[in-house]
Amino acid sequence: MADKPLKLTRADWAKDADAWAGHFEGRDLGTNVTVLFAEFEEPGAGPKLHTHPYDEVFIVREGRARYTIGDEVIEAEAGDILRVPAQVPHKFVNLGPGRLVSTDIHLSPEWIQTDLE
Repeated sequence: MADKPLKLTRADWAKDADAWAGHFEGRDLGTNVTVLFAEFEEPGAGPKLHTHPYDEVFIVREGRARYTIGDEVIEAEAGDILRVPAQVPHKFVNLGPGRLVSTDIHLSPEWIQTDLE
């Protein structure tokens, strides 16, 4: 049997109707890619140090952020793309002014995260 197209609606993945924030897991679409849509309004906001057992790619869509990836600190802005190798501890914070918006691609059919802080 051939694969069929699948559709998720905004209600399936979005945290609310007014923001591009939320996620879907690849297994919900029969693929090996999980996508997070992240928005951080306040400068200084962002996830704590953590790891994943797979690579992650960040696409900065709006704003500025400081990423700590292993021993490196990288400032990124809208249009920049970063890759974090599997098992490398990482975190980021919104540098402001204004919000940070990113699309975070997890190369896995499910979101697996180990918090370190």
